[in-house]
Amino acid sequence: MLDLLIQGGLVADGSGAPAERKDVGVKDGRIVEVGRDDGEAKVTIDADGLVVAPGFIDLHSHYDAQLFWDPTLSPSPLHGVTTAVSGNCGLTLAPAAPGDREFLTRLLARVEAIPVEALLAGVTYQWESFAELLDVVEAKPLALNIGFMVGHSAIRRAVMGPAASTDKATPEQIEAMRAVLGAALAAGGFGFSTANVATQVDGDGRPTPPNLADTTEFIALAAECGRHPGTSIEFIPGSFLSGFSDDDIELMADMSAAANRHLNWNTPLINRAAPDVYERQLRATDLARERGGWVVPMFMPQNGPLRHDFKEAYVFRAVPGWADVFALEGEARVKALSDPATRAQLNASVEAETKGLAVVVRNWATYEVNDVGDPALSHLLGRNIGDLAAERGVSPFDAMLDVVVEAKLDVGFVRYQYPGDDWTTSARLNVLKDPRVVLGASDAGAHGEMMVGADFPTRCIGELVRDKQIFSLEEMIHQFCDVPARLYGLKDRGRIEPGMCADLVVFDLDRIGAGPMKTVRDLPAGAARLTTDSSGVEHVLTRGTEVVRHGKFTGNLPGGLLRSGRDTVTVTAR
Repeated sequence: MLDLLIQGGLVADGSGAPAERKDVGVKDGRIVEVGRDDGEAKVTIDADGLVVAPGFIDLHSHYDAQLFWDPTLSPSPLHGVTTAVSGNCGLTLAPAAPGDREFLTRLLARVEAIPVEALLAGVTYQWESFAELLDVVEAKPLALNIGFMVGHSAIRRAVMGPAASTDKATPEQIEAMRAVLGAALAAGGFGFSTANVATQVDGDGRPTPPNLADTTEFIALAAECGRHPGTSIEFIPGSFLSGFSDDDIELMADMSAAANRHLNWNTPLINRAAPDVYERQLRATDLARERGGWVVPMFMPQNGPLRHDFKEAYVFRAVPGWADVFALEGEARVKALSDPATRAQLNASVEAETKGLAVVVRNWATYEVNDVGDPALSHLLGRNIGDLAAERGVSPFDAMLDVVVEAKLDVGFVRYQYPGDDWTTSARLNVLKDPRVVLGASDAGAHGEMMVGADFPTRCIGELVRDKQIFSLEEMIHQFCDVPARLYGLKDRGRIEPGMCADLVVFDLDRIGAGPMKTVRDLPAGAARLTTDSSGVEHVLTRGTEVVRHGKFTGNLPGGLLRSGRDTVTVTAR
């Protein structure tokens, strides 16, 4: 007798082959039958009129801390994700000697914009080594499967102490770092992750430790992955906002070649103010091939809303020339933003930039008012800044700051990643269809005051398959299931076929989508984050057990830790 029978659904098996109406039989957490089955099962799901797909795979998340207070790892499973990889951007909570724990906690909080009070209240260190961290996670029931990259910042701190944030490493220290990384990979770490982005700073405002690393250190640590099966590399180069420097392109290629493993980064930047950036970024893949490496761009494909404000201002405070204003607090900041001279200086500094963050955020007319603290300003909700500027006879930048001043900073704005103009639409399509690109880099678990990346599968299937027909159903499922599984060498995942793990999603194509962003205060210490519900996702199964039913968590926690070597196979760059 089967444990579960999913009957009569349209099965898109992940391979890209045409979907067919079939039954899927599950026993002991694995798929045992795909076809027609009229036999008995302990549980039967009627999937008539629904799509049955493999569970979606998210290769870029930051659930390193959240799993300790939220075993569902919400909202990812609500949107069909059954496997996630965390420990990205060089940030992990291990290795963690007692004297380094506060540093690592505050570093993760600052870089990934997770409220530090939530981390301090929600994470109790029960480990020192990376291997011990994996053992702790493996003992925890979870709603999905999760693997961890090994972060450069923690490795550097473990070997160099506070000097990791100030000094170049000696050859002896680099060898010691290789040993620490090697032990972590041998224990099941998925690979080496790093980032040397200057705008990423630690809890004290200093550059993150990898910003002090040189080429020798990066290549040596990447090469260590080549000694361990089923591993890979993830890297965010400091020059990615400007389309990569020649040095960074060579560095990524050489890191990949030294390990004979792929190296991935995210995300290609599409901005009509800097139209050549994404094309230069993608060319890094071709140059890497010439040097014996394999550099893989991961693209955030969904056109989801991004929230920004002038209060916490995680993004705006990093804009060149704006730091002094955000060093002011409360009324002093409001006064500065009211001052025409200060506004002129802020606008001039952002308009002077031809690359980087300023170019990404400065299209003020496209922002909308998302939330206001003062009920007297509720008439502004949903209003477009460009429209407000026209009504008031001022520039969009002034209109936006006028709203900020009226609200005394307690107002949020949203912009969509890909405005609907012809250039952006065409460029986005180019990236979506580029064979060098892997789709789906969510940042789930991070930047919760700004975005909800975890909903990328439902947003994309709703927009790109059903509404715009840019992808067929089979193509999109292939991109979100089989492609990431094969890239990371994930065993037994990514397809619906006998012998594979029964990670499955059952959804209604006519209704699938993501709901509006909403603020919830469900983090430890009552801290807030943004989240979204899903629509049309009827059933999500991890290892054959239902974790989501009709868009709600069931309370079942059948998922758990994945380890490299045991749960992955080696995929070489060559």
